[in-house]
Amino acid sequence: MPSAEPAILAENLAKSYRRTRAVVDVSLRVDVGEAVGMVGANGAGKTTTVEMIAGLRVPDRGRVRVLGLDPRRDRTRLRQVLGVQLQHAHLHGALRVTELLDLYRSFYPAPRSSEELLDMVELTAERRTAFQKLSGGQQQRLSIALALAGRPRVVILDELTTGLDPHARRRMWRTVERLRGEGVSVLLVSHAMTEVERLCDRVAVLDAGRIVALDTPAGLVARAGTDTLDDAFVALTGQELEQAG
Repeated sequence: MPSAEPAILAENLAKSYRRTRAVVDVSLRVDVGEAVGMVGANGAGKTTTVEMIAGLRVPDRGRVRVLGLDPRRDRTRLRQVLGVQLQHAHLHGALRVTELLDLYRSFYPAPRSSEELLDMVELTAERRTAFQKLSGGQQQRLSIALALAGRPRVVILDELTTGLDPHARRRMWRTVERLRGEGVSVLLVSHAMTEVERLCDRVAVLDAGRIVALDTPAGLVARAGTDTLDDAFVALTGQELEQAG
């Protein structure tokens, strides 16, 4: 039975930028302990949707609750239960990895230790390296560690493994599986269908600012009458999913 209070509840979200309708009408529920993937071509509205859920953008229309909290009105309380890793990190370039971890850990009453976080994302050897001197993939991994610093009950991961080599990608998958074992709810935005199939219970397919399909990975394949999730995406949207680097 789904929890009476979902981890994430988004209802009829809409957002426009001048004449561009980034999100037209998106409703989505992520239950406690569930992992839901969000896939769509570039410009489909994925990042705008997760930014509205996280309280980083104000919807033009619609309603969001994360564990019953309003992302705008309950911002302080939300920070204690929600971890967010966005596709592009904007961090102070001169600060070292451990300094950034200590800064983020100071925001929470019972954070994960720096050592645990470094191990989770395999950055122990770079602990004294300035953020600006990290590679793109290392910066991505640090952003994930910062999102997990406060032991969040819900995490939003936007392009979790973009720019990561195959070894680091598999390590991040194991990290997400570990979080799921701890009961953490996950909303994962991804271009990688292998990643979505491995990590997610259900997948929301976005096209032109709307969810056009929402089902298990196997359910989407069956619905589209295809052999793979990649082909199912093409059948459902008429577009090929560009692979992130």
